[in-house]
Amino acid sequence: MMLLLYRLVSSIGAPAIGFYLAIRKARGKEDPDRFAERLGRPGQDRPSGPLIWTHAASIGESISLLPLIGRLVTEISGVSVLVTTGTVTSARLMAERLPEGAFHQYVPVDRIPYVRRFLDHWRPDLALWAESEFWPNLIIESVDRKIPMVLINGRISPRSFSGWQRFGGLIKRLLEGFDLCLGQTETDAERLRHLGAGDAKYVGNLKFAVPPLPADGEILAKFKKGLGDRPLWLAASTHPGEEEMAARVHRRLKDAFSGLLTVIVPRHPDRGSEIATRINTLGLTVSRRSAGDAIGPDTDVYVADTLGELGLFYRLAGTAFMGKSLVPLGGQNPLEAARLDCAIVHGHIFPYSPREGTPAARMPQVDRPTIKARAARLRAACAERRDAWLRSLIGTQQSVLVERSGLSGHAENFAPVRFTATQTPSAIVRATITGLEKGVLIAQEAA
Repeated sequence: MMLLLYRLVSSIGAPAIGFYLAIRKARGKEDPDRFAERLGRPGQDRPSGPLIWTHAASIGESISLLPLIGRLVTEISGVSVLVTTGTVTSARLMAERLPEGAFHQYVPVDRIPYVRRFLDHWRPDLALWAESEFWPNLIIESVDRKIPMVLINGRISPRSFSGWQRFGGLIKRLLEGFDLCLGQTETDAERLRHLGAGDAKYVGNLKFAVPPLPADGEILAKFKKGLGDRPLWLAASTHPGEEEMAARVHRRLKDAFSGLLTVIVPRHPDRGSEIATRINTLGLTVSRRSAGDAIGPDTDVYVADTLGELGLFYRLAGTAFMGKSLVPLGGQNPLEAARLDCAIVHGHIFPYSPREGTPAARMPQVDRPTIKARAARLRAACAERRDAWLRSLIGTQQSVLVERSGLSGHAENFAPVRFTATQTPSAIVRATITGLEKGVLIAQEAA
């Protein structure tokens, strides 16, 4: 019944859909040069030979498909890969990163005439859909054409699971259209089976297979030469409100770190001008990459409001704040920073718990042995990084607050210190770091 109602409404609701799309176009959320693709009209001819159609919602999902797309075009002779997404930013990124043999089109709006026009032209031999994109008309019309369909990197959040259970008949009909459903976690696979998937398996998360973000070597070398030894930190994939927070952090740190440069890469580059204006009101000097502004010695904040250059700035920065984590949205993917050996800072730290109503309950659930194994790996990685940091302090001078014993204390950076000779308790002593033993710096009072 729900499916019939949806198909009816989507058919007779053409004026409302047209109005909605016009608003999106006016707000820059649709590509005016390729708008016809959203109506199912192709932007190019269908290539000859077998065609695999992959679909993802937006940037994150489409990036996760890149390794798979690369394997498809290199390992299957004569195959072409059609990649569809629904956002302008994902289209731009795909244009830069898709391998030869793959190409991008905008997914048609889920109205029957648009969908039929799309499928009639492209005639895919196989459809691979990512995560939880369940467009009823696209699915039903594909099934009617007997196109084999696979759900990859399938994800059903607790909230979605609860919502879909209220429409059990609809989601069951849609999931039955997939010949195979591959879940990110065992919990996702179980939820897919519960909702009606005939064949659902847990195979892992494709995002863990994505290679490091690329960067132009020439541009990277130019930045490194221009910045020299200047200290730099990155606020990556920020959302509204987080940029001002980053700017205030800069103001607090700039006296302690001479020449400090804060780089902000907003999640949506079209906000660059707005961000620069807001930060200027805080009394900071701002340069914008999209405007071609140079980074001068007096530049406090560099707004990198371009697309596809996050890999460049992860390589330049030793430390990155992950955006979307100081607003109640859950945080951006930290794997991109981790793969480039960039230390990660984020907000909203909470215990891992599946209890109803907690932030963690909205995340895909993981079995206890996996949780423990991952925690052990994180502890080992943290210990390794901490040891490397402490060793880097050997030979430096540190201001140390002496504790009651007179033999121990902590430096300004909170590094633990043990003195070779008794010092005055509660005094701040300038000390030379001479070694490291069992995670504690060894120091003697500076001459």
